Amino acid sequence: MRGLSRTSLAEVEERFNAVAGSADLGALSDELFAIADLLDREHGLRRALSDPARPGEQKAATVRALLAGKVSEAAIATTEAAVSVRWSRAGDLADAIERLGVVAAAAEAESQSRLDDVEDELFRFGRIVAANPDLRRALADQAAPEAGKEQLLGDLIGRKVAPTSLRLLKQVAVHPRGRSLESGLEEFIQLVAQQRQRLVAVVRSAVELTEAQKQRLTAWLSASYGRDVHLNVEVDKRVLGGFSVRIGDEIIDTTIVGRIEEVRRRLAG
Repeated sequence: MRGLSRTSLAEVEERFNAVAGSADLGALSDELFAIADLLDREHGLRRALSDPARPGEQKAATVRALLAGKVSEAAIATTEAAVSVRWSRAGDLADAIERLGVVAAAAEAESQSRLDDVEDELFRFGRIVAANPDLRRALADQAAPEAGKEQLLGDLIGRKVAPTSLRLLKQVAVHPRGRSLESGLEEFIQLVAQQRQRLVAVVRSAVELTEAQKQRLTAWLSASYGRDVHLNVEVDKRVLGGFSVRIGDEIIDTTIVGRIEEVRRRLAG
């Protein structure tokens, strides 16, 4: 989000933080996801609740009348805050509510000391999907029933991952909201990492790194960026030697393949 929407998001996050402390975070996450999905489906409702010409108090009253008795007070208060501010575009309203659903899920995982597990499980699922075209097609099929996708995920990973991981994977796969599965997973991984203000580094290496190597690389990256860094390591035989690290849009490439490509670019230039 940019400009006006970024400022509005910060205001809504303050309200969310004020009401989420005493809430059932897992249930709150599910409720916020459901509200975001409702706004995606009901275009007229989304336009009405994001209309800058309507008073915020009026829109908040609409939200309370619509949601009272159906979701928790924390979910209602968060949504009231979201419709009471101005957004750069109507879609940012639903994006903000979904984002806070991810934050609630991450906070639940942190309270259970499972935040590292969730980060790793989201990343590993992305690698599973990348290696299995049939699975990716099944989850990306817009004509497939939502219940079928949820059942597929439950059968595949339901008992193998943390409940928070399953909650987030169902949201990103069953309700893509215009994103590819890959970009949705990356977005959620970054939001989970932000729960502890950490950067996520995706490492590609020809061989599995030892724990000692991971610790040294983590320490070096943390010192370089001045923030905690979480490593997601991907073994890729195409690397040939060395490794590459991607943090956001920045790439540190020490691979043989990377060096060859650099030579090719210089020769071509």
